[in-house]
Amino acid sequence: MTGLPGELAARVRHRFAADGAPVTPAAIVSAVRAEPEVAVLGDTALLRVADRVHDDLTGAGPLAPLLADPAVTDILVNGVRVWVDRGQGLRQVPVPLGTVDDVRRLAQRLAAACGRRLDDGSPYADARLPDGTRLHAVLPPVATDGPYLSLRTFRQRPFTLDELVAHGTVPRAVAPLLHAMVAARLAYLVVGGTGSGKTTLLNTMLGLVPPTERIVLVEDAAELRPAHPHVVGLQARTSNVEGAGTVGLSDLVRQALRMRPDRLVVGECRGAEVVDLLAALNTGHDGGAGTLHANAPTDVPARLEALGLLGGLPRAALHAQVTAALQVLLQVRRTGQGRVLESVCLLVPDGPERLLTVVPAWIRGRGLGLAARALATLLAERDVPVPPILTHSWAGPAQPVTATPSATPAPEAQR
Repeated sequence: MTGLPGELAARVRHRFAADGAPVTPAAIVSAVRAEPEVAVLGDTALLRVADRVHDDLTGAGPLAPLLADPAVTDILVNGVRVWVDRGQGLRQVPVPLGTVDDVRRLAQRLAAACGRRLDDGSPYADARLPDGTRLHAVLPPVATDGPYLSLRTFRQRPFTLDELVAHGTVPRAVAPLLHAMVAARLAYLVVGGTGSGKTTLLNTMLGLVPPTERIVLVEDAAELRPAHPHVVGLQARTSNVEGAGTVGLSDLVRQALRMRPDRLVVGECRGAEVVDLLAALNTGHDGGAGTLHANAPTDVPARLEALGLLGGLPRAALHAQVTAALQVLLQVRRTGQGRVLESVCLLVPDGPERLLTVVPAWIRGRGLGLAARALATLLAERDVPVPPILTHSWAGPAQPVTATPSATPAPEAQR
């Protein structure tokens, strides 16, 4: 039966197009049953073929098995070539996508399932599939050797902190420190590059919030699904075909403040909404969190300055707001073996202008940093027991401010 589902899908697709009938699972089974080459199949084999035809007609087609693989975090399609990331970097895999025109139809079908337009007039689309998978597609001629598809899978169940420890993402000795930060209601940002595991770590830490507290999520694309009994989410909305109806993150942050949040979380700070987030965290909403793209912790002050300028916040005012609103940075990094928590840093004011300085409290492979005592003091002032990792030693050589890569990162398999 090699090649049969693809040929069947083409014939069934033409039949549905000619008849104008709705593409339902029952209708697909009936259409497949009417084909002479499958008339002799048993019910189990018939349903298996019908499922594959259904994927070709309405789902992800040949990519469906990859999307169903829990180890896969990213699927990238360049023309008719497919690359996947299972936590150890990108690897090319043999997937029969057919021709470039077949890939174009697949991209358009996936975009249409999300309510997005993808054609020559609108050659790119950023959307979210019904199962939570994030889709980005670009068509030629914008995509010079395309079409290009980028799919980031959605994990239905977030990792627990114990699982991150088992995977090597978080060192066992550091896990109690993350617990203590959440219990002390310290505000923090998870920073790192694209695909470094920021959302994964934030998801896990939000699961540590006491069940008596209410978490309000504000996201550009709904990716956070913490294991917590009281979570409400707000998602930004792009404009419709007429260019109207946009709802941005700044609007949602202001709405979130009226929803009685105990913890306000912005899934990814990438624009002027950082001003609204800082304002919110400075009005009694401690324990907030978010993610931020930054190559290193020392890049965060400059990154926040750039975002603050988009919101009309001057440099001095931005630094004052951040000093009062945020305490901790958690840096994550993607390695060839997986994603790792690279450092825990404090944001502290320095100099006569009280500008922000990033000082490490702990660095993977190097131990405690200069801010370890200050972090312990913050926890103690909030009546939270100081974890053992911060009390092992206060003496020793001064640690540099910039975190350096660990020589032996442990494997891990999530985004």
